Amino acid sequence: MLPAGLRSRILNGVNGLAVHLLEAGQAGQPAVLLLHGFPELAFSWRKVMPALAAAGHHVIAPDLRGYGRTTGWSAGYDEPLAPFQMLNMVRDQLALLQALGLPQVEMVVGHDYGSSVAAWSALIRPDVFRRLAMMSAPFAGPPRFGVPPAGNPDAGLAGLQPPRKHYQWYYAERRAAAEMDRPPQGLHAFLRAYYHHKSADWPGNQPFPLAGWTPEELAKLPDYYVMPLEATMPEAVAPHLPPAEAPWLTDAELAVYAAEYARTGFAGGLQSYRCNTGGANAADLVLFGGRRIEVPAIFIAGSSDWGIHQAPFALTRMQEAACADFRGLQLIPGAGHWVQQEQPEAVAQRLIALAASATGR
Repeated sequence: MLPAGLRSRILNGVNGLAVHLLEAGQAGQPAVLLLHGFPELAFSWRKVMPALAAAGHHVIAPDLRGYGRTTGWSAGYDEPLAPFQMLNMVRDQLALLQALGLPQVEMVVGHDYGSSVAAWSALIRPDVFRRLAMMSAPFAGPPRFGVPPAGNPDAGLAGLQPPRKHYQWYYAERRAAAEMDRPPQGLHAFLRAYYHHKSADWPGNQPFPLAGWTPEELAKLPDYYVMPLEATMPEAVAPHLPPAEAPWLTDAELAVYAAEYARTGFAGGLQSYRCNTGGANAADLVLFGGRRIEVPAIFIAGSSDWGIHQAPFALTRMQEAACADFRGLQLIPGAGHWVQQEQPEAVAQRLIALAASATGR
C-alpha cells in the first residue's frame, strides 16, 4: 500500500529498539522527521512523504516506541513506564538520527501524540531539530514548579447527567487495552468508526474553544474525548460507523492499521497516556519550566478538529507563550483530526514552506 518512492526498513541499535521506518528522497538531502500519533503508524504519512521528497528532502517516518513494526519495547501494565516517558521518547529520536548519521534535521513534524514528542524535541535540542511543525495537539509549554496540573476531571464528569469520563483517564485503566484489542464489532469496524468519528466526515465536528477545565465545559466535547461513563471506547464510537469507506482512508488502507494493531495490540500506545495522567512526565519536564521553543514553529490542524480545543487554553498559550518564533496557526478546511491523511496536499504545501523559510526573522 506504499506509494511509489517510499522505502521500508528496520534500523537496529536505536536506544534499545529495532526501529521500523519509512523513507523517501535521498540521503544527503535536508532531512525531515515525521512523528505519528495514536492510534496510527508511520504509514499515516504515506501521502505527504512523496511531495516532501520531490521538494528535495530526505524524509524519515518511524513507527514510534510502542507501535507497529518497531520492536524492543514491552508494554505490560505492571512494567515500568520509564521507557515511555517523554524524555526517553525524545532520546529515541536523537538515537535514530545518530544511527542514520544525521547531526540534525531541517524540520521535525509531529501529529497528535507525535506533536508533543516533536515539540519537546525542539525545545530540548534546538540545535538538532531546527524547525517545528505541530499538528492537531497544541503545546502549552513546560510545567512549572508550584503550579498544579489540571488534574483528573473524571470525578466531576461522573457527577453529570448523563455521567461521563475523560478518554485519557480511560486509556490509563488496566482494562482499556484489552477492550480495544478485542472489540465486539471487530478491529476493522472499530477503527473505521473511530477514524470516521474524529474526521471532517462526521457532521458533529464543529469545534469551538472551551471556557475552562470544568465538567460542564468538558462535557461539550464529543464522545471520543469525553465518553459515556460506562462505555468502552469501541462502544462509544460504534454508533458512528460509516456505511462505506472514506476516499481518504479506503478499506485496503484501513486493513494495514487493523493488521498491525491485531498483531501488536494497543497497550504500547496507551503507555504514553499513563505517563501523562499519572504525573510521571510532569515530574521530569518541570525541569524545563520557563523555557520556550526557540526554533521557527507552526501549528497545522483540520478546521473540524476538536483536538485543538480539548485542553482548554493550550492553543492560546502555544501561540503567545510557549513558542518564541511562532509563524502561524493554519487550519485546513475539509479535515478533522487526521489532517495529513484527509488533506495531504495542503499539509505538504505548508510543511514545504516552513522547511524553505529562514531560521531567523
